[in-house]
Formats: sequence, structure tokens, C-alpha cells
Amino acid sequence: MKKKTAILTLALALGLTASLAACGSSSNDSSGSSKKDGTASSGTVANKDKPLVWYNRQPSNSSTGELDKTALSYNDNTYYVGFDAQQGAEVQGQMVKEYIEKNIATVDRNGDGVIGYVLAIGDVGHNDSIARTRGVRTALGTGVKKGEGVDSEPIGTNADGKAKAVKDGTIKVAGKTYKIRELASQEMKNNSGATWDAATAGNAIGTWASSFGKQIDVIASNNDGMGMSMFNSWAKDNKVPTFGYDANSDAVAAIAEGYGGTVSQHADVQAYLTLRVLRNSLDGVDMDTGIGKKDDAGNVLSKDVYTYKKSERSYYALNVAVTADNYKDFTDSTKVYAPVSNQLDKSKSPEKKVWLDIYNSSDNFLGSTYQPLLKAYDGLLNLKVEYIGGDGQTESNITNRLGNPSEYDAFAINMVKTDNAASYTSILNQ
Repeated sequence: MKKKTAILTLALALGLTASLAACGSSSNDSSGSSKKDGTASSGTVANKDKPLVWYNRQPSNSSTGELDKTALSYNDNTYYVGFDAQQGAEVQGQMVKEYIEKNIATVDRNGDGVIGYVLAIGDVGHNDSIARTRGVRTALGTGVKKGEGVDSEPIGTNADGKAKAVKDGTIKVAGKTYKIRELASQEMKNNSGATWDAATAGNAIGTWASSFGKQIDVIASNNDGMGMSMFNSWAKDNKVPTFGYDANSDAVAAIAEGYGGTVSQHADVQAYLTLRVLRNSLDGVDMDTGIGKKDDAGNVLSKDVYTYKKSERSYYALNVAVTADNYKDFTDSTKVYAPVSNQLDKSKSPEKKVWLDIYNSSDNFLGSTYQPLLKAYDGLLNLKVEYIGGDGQTESNITNRLGNPSEYDAFAINMVKTDNAASYTSILNQ
């Protein structure tokens, strides 16, 4: 009898142990909390502790450009993903300058010895816009020092060359010195308040053309959306080279028709990093996994396409000029980057839910290039992403749709204004 009782007791103990082990190995919970092997741990993760990546618009003061370190270090799993704005600005400026030097015989349309250009500014309070304006002015010698950098303010019109925010520059080609003048520049903001507005840029070039005519030799734009609007509205027919930024597919294709050039900010790398940073945080693995260090699927980025600045908790994709010499290599802007195109193992990186917004559903670059890339990568990284499109004008149009953050495991945020990070973190703090 004693022997039978002992056997029964042992069986019950083994059964209880197996049951407890099974409970401890349960895969997902709604919190998104993760162990090193990718399986979820017990307990609930507070919204304020969930992985967060700011992207495309770096948290910063819209007046001074000073980084918002509080937002960038919101929690231990907070990062920014964008591109090296300063390096990209230099690339665009040099691209414009080199084009003028190589094509001086045709660029000076009226032969007056003055290379006149107009500049479409996206958003006077946006770091990337500020950098691109400065990059063009610096390369062409028209920049005026203001504080620690070059003045990036729009000048309106500058027919006489007396505007205070710019000065006349010079360029020497084949022994002849030409004057370079910024004839006009303005922020492309529509009546509703949306910036980077392509339609406004199209209207602006019409007004500038009426005022300056053949004095306009070159068009520079902070992005391709505005650049292509000006190109299609006027520059193409008048054979005026137009330079943009983003390497959107339509702009790249237009290089064959006279569009001067654009800059690829490696949107394929940016989109990957935006989601990869979240994936690594959710899996609790080394943040360099699948980025600088090859993951189990073979994904890895080379050092010539991105950089990481630890003090800014920011990943930056590097930029490359796209011109008549190489544009055929950039015709498909929504193609995933081959070195990071391998599917992750779902047993190690189980499906998680991400809330991601795009500040303006009508933004040309984010809508036609960035979002398609995100959608291509989300499946590869086993992330179920809910995409939210804003109106480009008010933060509340987006934040009102983050009513239940507990439903998500991680967040990717693209603000309307760079100094509005608290509008989002205040919701996560509740």
C-alpha cells in the first residue's frame, strides 16, 4: 500500500512540474515583454516602457535645431532613425555646383554672367529643411553666417542682390568669373498650414518666372515633391535644371528629361532601421543585431550606408547624389535593400503589433517611397504594423488615434512638428 502511495505521489509531482514548465514557455502576451530568445516573459509592460522609435522628424527645437534629449532618451528602448542631414545637404549643394561648372555654356541662359537660382524651402522649422537650404547656399557661396551656421531664412525676392539673409556668390569656370545670386526663396506652406507643399511650389515658380524670366538659370528644392511640381509646371519646357532631394521614382525618371538631379537618402535603409530597432528591442537582443552584426537570417548593413551616434541615440542613413551618370541604378525607390531582405524566424522573433504614423498622408516621399518600404519590411521582421496617416497640419489629428496604446507592443512616431514629442509621450505616460 505504501509503495502504491509513493508511486502516485511521484506521478502527481511530475505532472505538476510539467504543467508549470508549459505555463512558463507560453509565447506571447499582450505586453510585448521579451526574453533574449524572443519569447515573451510574464508580466505586463507599461506603455511608457515599450520600445519607441522617432523617425524622419528628429525631436528638436524648431527654432534653434537643438536636439530634444529628453524625447530621444524617453526610455531605455527609445531611438531615432533618419539620415545624416548635414552630409546630405553637402551632397545636394555640391551636386548643384558641379552641374553649373560642367554645363556653364548652357546654364547662363541670358548670357549676363549671373547665374540666378530660386529655392523652394520645405519647412523653416524642420532640421532637414534648414540643412538643405544651408547646403545649397554654402556650396554656391551665397550663404550669410548667422549664429553658428548659415542663415536659412527665406528671402522672398532678391532682384537687386541686397537681401540680408543671402549674398551674391562667385564661381570661376574656364578662366571666367560668374556671379551667383539667389533670386527668390520661400517656405512652401499652403493656406491650411501644411508645409513641403508641392502645389504651392508649382504656383511659386509661375510667379517667379513672371518676375525674373530668363534670369532663372537653376532651381533648387528641399525635396523632390516640390521640385517636380516646379519642373512639370515650368522648368521642363524652359530647359531649366531642377535639383531636388529624396530620389522619388518620378524624379529619378525625370532626369532623362532634364531634371538636374536628386539625392538618395537611402530610404530602403531608413525604413529597415525604423522597424529593425523595434524588433531588436522587442526580442531583447543586442541592438546591433541585423544592423552592424549579421543576424541568424544573414541580414546586415555595411558601414558605408549608415552611421550610429550614441550620444544622440540616433541611426542615420548616408546619402548619395543621383545624376545623369547613375540615375538608372535608382529607378525603383521602393525596392528593399538586398543585404537586409531575409525573413526572420518566427519562433525566435514572434509576431508583435506596432503602431506607426506618417505625419501627412499626402507627403510624396513618405507616401510613395517610405511607406511601401515599411510594408515590405514589416512581414520580413514579423511585425504587424498599423499605419496611421495624418493631415500634415495638427498633431491632434494623429494623437487622437492613439487612444489605446496598451493594444500595441511598440511605437514608431513621425511628428508634424519636431518639438511636439511630448504630445505623444504624454499619452504613453498615462
